[in-house]
Amino acid sequence: MLRTGAFLALLGTTFLQSGSFTDRWSRVETFYRQRVQQAGIVGSSVMYVKEGVVAAKAFDGYQDLATKRPVDEDTIFHWASITKTFTGVAIMQLRDRGLLSLDDPAIKYVPELRDVHNPYGDISQVTIRHLMTHSAGFRVPTWPWGGDQPWHPYEPTRWEQVVAMFPYTELLFKPGTKYSYSNPGVIFLGRIIQLFSGDDYEVYIAKNIFMPLGMTRSFFDRAPYHLLEHRSHSYERTDGVLHEQRFDFDTGITVSNGGLNAPPGDMAKWLAFLIGGSGDSPILKRASLDEMFTPQIRAKDGEGGSGPDVQAGLSCFIERHQGVELVGHSGDQNGFISHLYVHRPSKSGYIVSFNTNAQSKTDSRRTTRAVDDDLRDLIIRELFR
Repeated sequence: MLRTGAFLALLGTTFLQSGSFTDRWSRVETFYRQRVQQAGIVGSSVMYVKEGVVAAKAFDGYQDLATKRPVDEDTIFHWASITKTFTGVAIMQLRDRGLLSLDDPAIKYVPELRDVHNPYGDISQVTIRHLMTHSAGFRVPTWPWGGDQPWHPYEPTRWEQVVAMFPYTELLFKPGTKYSYSNPGVIFLGRIIQLFSGDDYEVYIAKNIFMPLGMTRSFFDRAPYHLLEHRSHSYERTDGVLHEQRFDFDTGITVSNGGLNAPPGDMAKWLAFLIGGSGDSPILKRASLDEMFTPQIRAKDGEGGSGPDVQAGLSCFIERHQGVELVGHSGDQNGFISHLYVHRPSKSGYIVSFNTNAQSKTDSRRTTRAVDDDLRDLIIRELFR
C-alpha cells in the first residue's frame, strides 16, 4: 500500500541527503503554478511519487469556480483515457490466469464483431493485442453521430447500440500494419473482461485493483452521494472565454476506455503500483508489467502518447523526451486533461490533472496542452535525470 507523509524519513538518505530535492521541487512547483495561472486553468493537481512514496505534491486553483472551492487532496478529477491502463492490466490478469492469449482473435470472445466489414480479409485477423495497441483498424470515436445537444447521452449507454453499428463499420487498414487510436477497440476489451469475470467492468476493477491497492475513493461515472461534493467541475476556455462542461457525467458503454474518477492520492497508489519494485505485486507480475511497457508499434503524437518519438505498448505509451524514456498515458474528456508518467530507471513518476481544457488561436503558450508539455520537460530536467 502507498505510504504518505513523513516522506523525508522514508525515501532514504541517498535520495534526499544531497540537499537538492527541496530546491528542485520548489522550482517545479513555482513553475507549475505560474503556467496553470497563465493559461487560465481553473484548477489542477500534481503528485510526484518516488519508490512507492508521495514525495511531493501541489494544488492550484478551484474545483468549482462558482463557489471558489479550492482544489485539495480530496478533489476528485476525471482521468478519462488513463482508464485504459486499468483495462490493460485487467486483460493481463486474465492472460496470466491462463484464460486467454493476447493473440487470440477478438471474435472468439466478441462474436458480434463478425458483422464488421474487413476489406482486408476475415475479421478474425483482429486480435486482443491489436485492440490493446490501437492497431486493429477501428475508427477513433465510439459514436460518430450527434452528441452536440445537451439532451444527447454523452456516450452510448448500452452495448446493443454499439453492436447495431457493426454492419456500418469497416476496418480502415489491415490489422497490425498501422496505428490509429480507437476508443471502440477498448470497449471490446471491457466486454471481454466482463465475459470472463461474470462481473460488470466496474465491479471487476473494484475487486481486482481498487480494493487491493486501497483506492477507496475511486469510482466510475456518476459519483456516490458522499463523494459528490468533492468532484471537480470542468471547463473549456478558448481565448479567454470560459464555458462550464457537463458535471458528474456518465461515460456509458465507454466506461472501460474513459470512465475513471479519483482523487490524486488514489491515483498516486496506482502510479506506485506501475512503478513497482524488483518483486511481483499481488495485482500483476513484474514481468507482465514489463511486457506492457515494451514497444509494439510506432504511435502518433497527440493520440494517447506525446512527442515525435512515441510508440504504443500494451494499453500504454513509451515516449522519449530529451533523451529520457518515459512510460505513460494521457487523458482528455469533457474539459479534463490529465497525464500519468513513469520513469523506470529512477523508480519514480508523476500524475497531473487539469479541470480546464484551455485553447487559444493566438497564443500557443496559453493552452493546457502546452502547460502539460512544459511541466513534463521541467520534471525530466529536475527530477528524472
